[in-house]
Amino acid sequence: MSAQDTNSVVINPLEHPLVGATKVPGDKSISHRAVLFSAMAEGTSRLSGVLESEDVRSTIKAVQLLGAEVNLEVQVDGSLSGGITGWGSKGPKQPDVPIDCGNSGTTARLLMGALAPWPIEVQITGDDSLRKRPMRRITAPLMKMGVHFDPAGAETLPITETGDTDLKAIKYDAPMSSAQLKTAVLLAGLGANGVTTLNEPSPSRNHTELMLPEFGVSTTAAERTASVTGPFTLKASEISVPGDPSSAAFLICAAMIKEGSAIQVENVSLNTARIGFTRTLERMGADVSITHIGSSGKEPYGIISGCYTEQLRGCEIPADKIPSIVDEVPVLSLVAATASGITVFRGVTELRMKETDRIDAIIEGLGILGVEAWMNGDDLFVEGQPGLQIPEGLVLDSCKDHRMAMTWALAGLCLNTSVTVSNFDSVKVSYPEFLSTFERLMR
Repeated sequence: MSAQDTNSVVINPLEHPLVGATKVPGDKSISHRAVLFSAMAEGTSRLSGVLESEDVRSTIKAVQLLGAEVNLEVQVDGSLSGGITGWGSKGPKQPDVPIDCGNSGTTARLLMGALAPWPIEVQITGDDSLRKRPMRRITAPLMKMGVHFDPAGAETLPITETGDTDLKAIKYDAPMSSAQLKTAVLLAGLGANGVTTLNEPSPSRNHTELMLPEFGVSTTAAERTASVTGPFTLKASEISVPGDPSSAAFLICAAMIKEGSAIQVENVSLNTARIGFTRTLERMGADVSITHIGSSGKEPYGIISGCYTEQLRGCEIPADKIPSIVDEVPVLSLVAATASGITVFRGVTELRMKETDRIDAIIEGLGILGVEAWMNGDDLFVEGQPGLQIPEGLVLDSCKDHRMAMTWALAGLCLNTSVTVSNFDSVKVSYPEFLSTFERLMR
């Protein structure tokens, strides 16, 4: 592993198998919510294990501009811990400048819900990539509640939001399963009069429903529906953020395809909406297991173990399971590239709405590796090659997408020859210490 510059990195094959136990940085989804909910709350919340990354820093900067007092310090393990004093019942202050959410769609979308009940005017923007991502799915239900957006029919950022102190509670049938959409509506519902309910076509991540009760909110949650009753002001809490299973997935998948490897990822979230990748690997015949250790609030955590599996096989992942692996499809596609037969990911068009069009990125990148991958309707197909050997001198572009950067890095780490990953520094969005984790696990 050697860096040429901050944007292009040569990834060399691992000299030894991956062996032993490690931890991954704090869960990104939980970290965003812990920071934002603390900023909304009355009093000072205590947080630990918060992910130190560019995306979470975007949320921290946003709530500071809105009047929250943030005192989080970097710990020995690289995480953030400390206190956040929220704006509580007095509400956020009018910021002097637009709120730049960087590359973080979670920051932008959740913020829209949090700002909905307050009579301030806030412009929300982001980097070039974020300004291309869809926002109408968030603004549409919030407008039904009484929030004003300028321009009203905007599909993308920048958008100026003006809240309403007399929000209407709604019952909303979401056209897609999205934890960000669900959270935005529920947060707005905390400032509305009455019960706000969101129904979705299939289950999405439920971190919001699990965390809001920690801040005193009474939520009603089932598999495809969630409700809150407003108006309600959050109360300060204490949140410990477990490790990010999406980051753990890259280590576990590496162990699957690097001969002789056997690893454990400790203190990682075992939220069932987040560990779908382990079930997908099981379908492929992989040696993978989970061990429950305890819970942080209502979030379960424990150990995910994975060992090299010589004979992986292709499988089919139904569309209703995709929300639980939406961030892991790229790396699972790389594992599928080494398996026998064809792997089919059903109903994956949501991947076109990420930091880049991940479907095109997967198909193009696997093609460079010499692996056939294609779309048929809404479904992604990958034709595996057991014992995959790739030619020397390959350059794979992450398209400034952290998940793609880490996926192509695994190709260099675990296959037969070096690859160059361009725009590799995008890993800072979620896993700044990605490469050093592999160095520690090599023996």
